[in-house]
Amino acid sequence: MINIRKGRIEDCDAVFNLIFELAVFEKEPDAVENSPEQLRKDGFEQNPPLFELIIAEDDESGICGMAMFYMAYSSWKGKMLYLDDLVVAADMRNKGIGKMLIKALFKYAKEQQVNIVKWEVLDWNTNAIKFYEKLGANFSEEWIHCKFYKNQIKLLAK
Repeated sequence: MINIRKGRIEDCDAVFNLIFELAVFEKEPDAVENSPEQLRKDGFEQNPPLFELIIAEDDESGICGMAMFYMAYSSWKGKMLYLDDLVVAADMRNKGIGKMLIKALFKYAKEQQVNIVKWEVLDWNTNAIKFYEKLGANFSEEWIHCKFYKNQIKLLAK
């Protein structure tokens, strides 16, 4: 049986494993700079926490999925929830766990009275795109996402 619950500090090792599994799937394992220790610090030892977790846990195999998210703000829409990652372990996919996590996330968003839930999906991840389409997600073709990484931040901060 799958239980959906709020994440706890002791989940960070398993959450990191899911993050790394996702990075391997996305062909970017060397890009992961985070660690279980940093997850504990940022999500549970800092006030306010930098992120929150919703965990999917199987009675037999343990943690098998997670949604990592944080609150943000939209100048146009107001309170916003940003879903950073939704991950279900490869051997547990196609069992409805992703939908359970999304439903729990949207229930939380409703309780928090957010006006928009936002996330990104890789354009080649057709399974994820189909999953989000079935949920009724709105896809934006006109927005280009911009990123600056640590080395760029250091250069521009001079």
